Amino acid sequence: MTPTTSAPARSRTRNALIWMFGALGGILWGYDTGVISGAMLFIKQDIPLSPFQQGLVVSGLLVGAMAGAGASGRLADVWGRRRLILWAAVVFTAGTVGAMLATTAWMLVAFRFVIGIGVGIASVVVPLYLTELAPKQSRGGLTSLMQLLVTVGILVAYVTDYALADSGSWRWMLGLGAVPAVLLGIGIYFQPESPRWLVKHGRADQARAVLTRLRGSNAEEVEQELDEIQAADREKEAENAVGVRELLTPRLRRVVLLGLGLVFFQNFIGINTIIYYAPTLLTTLGFGTSGAILANVGIGVVNVLMTLPALRMIDRVGRKSLLAVGSIGMLVSMLVLGVANVVGASYGPLLVAITLGSILVYIASFAVSWGPVQWVMLPELFPLRMRGSAVGICLVFNWLFNMAVALVFPVLLDITGPGAMFLFFALMAVLSSWFVQRGLIETKGKSLEAIEQEVLGTPAPEPAVKQPA
Repeated sequence: MTPTTSAPARSRTRNALIWMFGALGGILWGYDTGVISGAMLFIKQDIPLSPFQQGLVVSGLLVGAMAGAGASGRLADVWGRRRLILWAAVVFTAGTVGAMLATTAWMLVAFRFVIGIGVGIASVVVPLYLTELAPKQSRGGLTSLMQLLVTVGILVAYVTDYALADSGSWRWMLGLGAVPAVLLGIGIYFQPESPRWLVKHGRADQARAVLTRLRGSNAEEVEQELDEIQAADREKEAENAVGVRELLTPRLRRVVLLGLGLVFFQNFIGINTIIYYAPTLLTTLGFGTSGAILANVGIGVVNVLMTLPALRMIDRVGRKSLLAVGSIGMLVSMLVLGVANVVGASYGPLLVAITLGSILVYIASFAVSWGPVQWVMLPELFPLRMRGSAVGICLVFNWLFNMAVALVFPVLLDITGPGAMFLFFALMAVLSSWFVQRGLIETKGKSLEAIEQEVLGTPAPEPAVKQPA
């Protein structure tokens, strides 16, 4: 007699497949943002690029990501989460192949923009899809996990750059990003649609079938979860959504500024210059091409390893404490980098060692703090009625700030040299520390309702008074 697999085992397998393909979305996001750092050293040898054009090649992806993130919320509601992820995989693949075959700077910029649209969609819809399909007990650390997967994708990109450095095959560096994109598209095609989306569109029977597949054959548990989804959908329909104009009212302005402050400092504290331009920066300090890309792999390893403890510490140490410690670590490392490069008489071994060591300290400080904490705090800060629209606006500004730094950095590096740029980022670290201490509240261990009362300054509801019989 052939043994059969139990229903709980089958549901665990299905959940694992969903998480695996969701992981491909995060890894793909990280790969496409990180691979350009090493590829840029060799692209310049085939396609002449001015410092401004280098910035455009990098930031073209970020402009596309801003557009993709801005449109994905509405498209996810109309098309469905699964279908939009499938189209994102198609966009990823088309943009990657186009960038791989580009023969001019403007072709490269255009196809990087196309890839960016896929990145922007993935940054919004993949976490949303996984959150809506995950069991309750697995949902809490999802956002931090996505940040870890992005760092893994960046590390894979750096390793790929190093493996192909001797041949200078920048086209393959970019083109290999099509592999996870194709796998994501094939995998997501066979996955179910979000039961939340199905309920919202009046397809409760299909939602019940999806939940049964995911949770096993416990009909009572499935019906209970379906009832909760339907009740939440009715409550959401009954609410008045907060529009952009209302977000600017005095009562809501403070919380919106807190969210924008988080995404501003995460970008202007300098992390994107390291992710996108570390090999370019290191070659200006005396590293050879292969040595600079190998050092970049070390940066990627530290980025992944220091994100791991953040997943546990964020609910133990607290959000504000992690951000404060991270700002201090980044301030010290950027000060050392700035001073060493401003007063350094020559690009000798000592300056190279100080630079690489300080960059590793900087990456570790960011990975354990500002990297994951922003993605956890953004939805926590905003009240329920404004959460969707406010987080969407903050993510658009996140990609805008990211793009601004990536576009301007190579031009300023060419004009001022690395020392002045490092000192500027040190100043941003000081301001970020002030923002954390004076502006943010601690959200660890608090209910979303309690956070809403603290942020908006509304009084706590009076407890119900039991009437005498």
